[in-house]
Amino acid sequence: MKNMKKQALIFLILLGIISLLSDFTHEGARSIYGTYLGIIGVSAFAISFTAGLGEFIGQALRFFTGVIADKTKKYWLMMIVGYALNLLAIPLLMFVDANIWQVAIVLILLERVGKGIRAPAKSALASFTTPHLGAGKAFALQEVMDQFGAFLGPLFVYLILNLNQGSELNGYQLAFGLLGIFAIFTLVMLVISRLKYPNPDEFEIKTIEKGFKGNSSFAIYMVAISFIALGFIDYPLLAYHMGETSSIDVIFVPLIYSGAMGIDAIAALVFGILFDKIGTKSLQIAMSIAMLFAPVFFFANSLWMLLIGIGLWGVGMGAQESILKSVVSTIVSKDKRATAYGIFSSVFGLAWFVGSTIIGAIYHWSIPFVVAFSVLMEIIAVVMLFVLEKNQKRQNQ
Repeated sequence: MKNMKKQALIFLILLGIISLLSDFTHEGARSIYGTYLGIIGVSAFAISFTAGLGEFIGQALRFFTGVIADKTKKYWLMMIVGYALNLLAIPLLMFVDANIWQVAIVLILLERVGKGIRAPAKSALASFTTPHLGAGKAFALQEVMDQFGAFLGPLFVYLILNLNQGSELNGYQLAFGLLGIFAIFTLVMLVISRLKYPNPDEFEIKTIEKGFKGNSSFAIYMVAISFIALGFIDYPLLAYHMGETSSIDVIFVPLIYSGAMGIDAIAALVFGILFDKIGTKSLQIAMSIAMLFAPVFFFANSLWMLLIGIGLWGVGMGAQESILKSVVSTIVSKDKRATAYGIFSSVFGLAWFVGSTIIGAIYHWSIPFVVAFSVLMEIIAVVMLFVLEKNQKRQNQ
């Protein structure tokens, strides 16, 4: 058992390295998509439409790719195909200019398609280590390494753009090309991991069947995460609000985001460890803290209040990226788990889209209503998590 735990940890670290390198690549690219598309002549509407369509495709596709992964058990194949599309589309952007700007749109959408293909399989692979490492700690470790890559990638791109002495477009094309090196590193690590651990599902011994039929805990949980997503406000709106209110110089907005990502990683680790001790109560605590970010941020009358609000937002993001996936691994059996993660992502993504649309529509009408809507949705989510906890206890008895 001790050797199995060690092997599970090594396997999870390998997945973490893959996550770090891939996030370095695609988050670095995503940090300059908007500006780059503007330089090659793409309209603001087309940029916004592409971003929205890409996220929708990336989330909705996971329902189908999750089912395929479970039916075929080809987790590694889904990972390799997904990562190849997700990452190799990025260096190809270095060959695109204003004459063929439509190609850039296609490549950016392909990058999101790739993530939609590999995401459920990756979450399922990570979940197989949870009996030995704990669900909370396993997904928290993944999130910490994800965020480290997500922090370093945009910083790398920033340095390349500042060091480049050529034309503005050349700088962006060079950045995309250099990110391709890290894309190759990611795929190499993926192949090494596949060769070392061809059957990672063997880490988890099959126990009681917990599919979808009659699984009331999974249904309740889908309702709970829907309300979490409906009320949680995305960072672009927070950045827009800071610019509109001149509460802080806009040059510091990316720096504040980096700080929030640091808090995200710490919160993921803390609440991940807590999840292994007290279960879904940890998510109730995390979201009860995070729901305070909207009133603190939007009603801030000082820089410190604004930063505290962003910090609370970071806590919520950390909990979402670690504990939300951890819960799925405890309520659905391993043979249905990729499907479960696909459903999870689709439901969460759709609710996030609807919530963002509602919040965006009422922002210019009434900021207090934005705050009220956000807090109300999170309160309902916490109540549903309480119902989930009671239901789980009843099922276990």
